[in-house]
Amino acid sequence: MASEQTPTETETSDAFDEFDKRVRRLSNVSNAAGILRWDQEVVMPEGGTPARAKQLSTLSSIHHELLTDEETGQLLEELESSDLDGERAAVVRETRRQYDRETSVPQELVEEISETTANAHPTWKQAKAEDDFETFAPVLEKLVDLKREYAHHIDPDADPYEVLFSDYEPYIDLETAERVLERLRDELVPLIDAIDDSREARRASDSRTQSDDSDLETDAFAGTFDDDDQEALARDVLDSLGYDWDRGRLDTAPHPFSSGTQFDARVTTRFEPEDLLGSITSTIHEFGHANYTLGLPDEGYGTPLGQARDLSVHESQSRLWENHVGRSRPFWEHFLPIARKRFPELEDVTPEGAYESANQVYDDNLIRVEADELTYHLHIVIRFEIERDLISGDLAVEDVPEVWNDKYEEYLGVRPETDAEGCLQDIHWSHGSFGYFPTYSLGSVLAAQLYAAAEDELGDQTDHIRQADFEALNGWLRENVHRHGKRYTTQELIERATGEELAADPFLEYVDAKYGELYDLES
Repeated sequence: MASEQTPTETETSDAFDEFDKRVRRLSNVSNAAGILRWDQEVVMPEGGTPARAKQLSTLSSIHHELLTDEETGQLLEELESSDLDGERAAVVRETRRQYDRETSVPQELVEEISETTANAHPTWKQAKAEDDFETFAPVLEKLVDLKREYAHHIDPDADPYEVLFSDYEPYIDLETAERVLERLRDELVPLIDAIDDSREARRASDSRTQSDDSDLETDAFAGTFDDDDQEALARDVLDSLGYDWDRGRLDTAPHPFSSGTQFDARVTTRFEPEDLLGSITSTIHEFGHANYTLGLPDEGYGTPLGQARDLSVHESQSRLWENHVGRSRPFWEHFLPIARKRFPELEDVTPEGAYESANQVYDDNLIRVEADELTYHLHIVIRFEIERDLISGDLAVEDVPEVWNDKYEEYLGVRPETDAEGCLQDIHWSHGSFGYFPTYSLGSVLAAQLYAAAEDELGDQTDHIRQADFEALNGWLRENVHRHGKRYTTQELIERATGEELAADPFLEYVDAKYGELYDLES
């Protein structure tokens, strides 16, 4: 017969039940705001912005009031003095972190940031469409000031950029992120240079002829493609990968994104008439995000146990599916015949040609979301350096376009001719998302580490990808990443899944092997 609970155990259980209800209410308010943001970026009429800004500001205020309420603090203190099991302790840990940050920030500032970002979105869209940075500059300056003030309230003695970075990646310190970015910059630049040398050698070689079918010099997907047919193909991609349409949907947005919960994880992509490959890879990327969200445990909904483990892990899932699966040779052996049915003009494209086109390296590309797997990280380094200087006050907003262009010329040898393809190309700053960009590179590094660990356990996945059989790979990700939600800190989750701390080596080994073979580089 089980022993009866002591009064202390009963009190702890009652306190946690009350706390759990409060946490779930907080989550539901956040999720409702998320739907409104999705609506604003996908289907809301432009005239709806003033009302939407007020709606989001109100929800932000309700969330802030509920989280920072005195009762929340009392429940946290009571539960932290109790002997909680691992899962309950994780819920308390994650909520405590959120509570401490938000109680440090005045409610008026929270509301002002929310309303400013809601209004900033259409201003950014207009500025980008009209190639007019001056239209966006005042809003950007206000957001920089507001986020700097926000960081000061949380920790007046800390580097404000480090405070902002920890909003997106709380359990990987900024020093580690800087170290990874520096390692990528130092080792990818020589690799990109070697690829350039190889490309020049190919062009000069008398042995290469016009009949050579290599697509490392040409785009196998060149042409003009109808948007409706591209959307049908995007749905084919999602079908091949196993997207759950009962809990998701596909729409378009100027800047593709995925959002939602394990019950409703939506994907957006975009279609350009002359960029069929871009719509495919973008769709796969956003599938990776949605697939992670859908893999979170249903029973954890509304608590940290049913929420994704921050942005580096989230990005690892999108980059794993986009690059390790979607840009692989066996994927194109599977998917090219499907693409040909939608677009008969691809009849002469071979799987090898499609694979090579999907992995061309363009160091003269200006657009981050269109960047190849290698130069992508230089795009991230540029943004990281600029926003650090913005937040520190070492860079004035009015100087951003020139500094942006100078860095592109220095790092990639190409200079933007317009701000639309330069400093206005990303949506993140209009959201006030300073400190976000490093998680993209951290996610790519983690993707390679996770994929290597999965293959160590499951074996080579080539045949499975060729047959569009993702049950084993996705099952491994569900078991080792998705199902844990925020049960573990980022570093704990990585070590449990891979047996090692976050490391750049698996990514660098992966790209060295892949691009060494593609471009005939000497090992």
